[in-house]
Amino acid sequence: MLTILQGTADLAYILGFTMIGAIAAFLWAPLLTRVLFKLNLVKGPKVELSALGSHAYKANTPVMGGLLVIVTVALITYFFDWSRSFTWVPIGVMLISAALGAVDDVMSVYGSERRSRKLDHVLNLIRVHHDWRMRLWYAVTLPWTIFKRISVWFGSRPGKGVFVHEKLVLQFIAGTITAWWIYDKLGPAWHFIYLPFGLEWNAGIWIVPIIIFTVMFTANAVNIADGMDGLAGGMAIITFGALTFLSWINGFGEVAILNATTTGALVAYTYFNIKPARFMMGDIGSLGLGALLAVNAMAIGEIGSLFFLGFMFYIEALSVIIQVLSRYFLGRKIFRMAPLHHHFELLGWSEEKTVMRFWVVHFIFVAFGFWLALH
Repeated sequence: MLTILQGTADLAYILGFTMIGAIAAFLWAPLLTRVLFKLNLVKGPKVELSALGSHAYKANTPVMGGLLVIVTVALITYFFDWSRSFTWVPIGVMLISAALGAVDDVMSVYGSERRSRKLDHVLNLIRVHHDWRMRLWYAVTLPWTIFKRISVWFGSRPGKGVFVHEKLVLQFIAGTITAWWIYDKLGPAWHFIYLPFGLEWNAGIWIVPIIIFTVMFTANAVNIADGMDGLAGGMAIITFGALTFLSWINGFGEVAILNATTTGALVAYTYFNIKPARFMMGDIGSLGLGALLAVNAMAIGEIGSLFFLGFMFYIEALSVIIQVLSRYFLGRKIFRMAPLHHHFELLGWSEEKTVMRFWVVHFIFVAFGFWLALH
């Protein structure tokens, strides 16, 4: 087990970083707001949300508000909590994922619509292209073409930002860095998946693909859940707050401080993101925080409890997967709209009711996950 009980004085010190993170983020939030408005970083109306008139005002709300959390956490960690053992890789993976999100946000605002070649077009080129070398190239790369076309199912329309398959490649790199760090640098104890009630599984080398998948899926899950004012921020406060205490209980002071700082910065972000939002998180925040969530949970040996610690994030992601697969293979939709929060909006729930009820449900399952982690 990876458990070392810490003293109460240490906990008071750790929780102080929640205040530091919140105060620091509150202090520079007005500057960020002015910069985002000045640069006109506004994505405009989403075609898929045209049926929801309550979202019309968001067409003029700046994105990339997640910078408030990413920058605050990165700087405070660098100056006050830098550890080659436990914080440099989480911060590095967070920044890589946030950079990917930043590119996507900027392209979505300033870029033009991007299209990928359809599968039937590629199959036709394999048969009729005048250059045999190109026919061979299209044939050899056909599996990659199929992967790209399938990934289009999960993308936004019209697509102006980074394609889904491009995101997945870069997220795979971030997941690989995490897997290398945990498997090779942290040691054999991290090759185990610790389950409740004293159960454990020595995954061995299989922990590597598990880690990569977890980082990729969690980053996208938080990104998918960021669709209503206050929704992702409020749920992330609950999750990172729980991780703060679990990190302390398990004896990982540096990770506890990192989680406490993130919780505080998220409090400030959510204050400005409550409806009507001053700015939205954007992919820069959601992808960065999702990756950080996964890395921090695995760093303290809580991969076995992670599903419940990030419960509503994962449910939101699963609702999209279910919806897409049902549409393409069954010819019908399971939900009125995916992600799940839009389904409840179309059932008549107000945005505020949906957000707060998701917070409550998320808190219940995070508390359950916390309880499981203690057993």
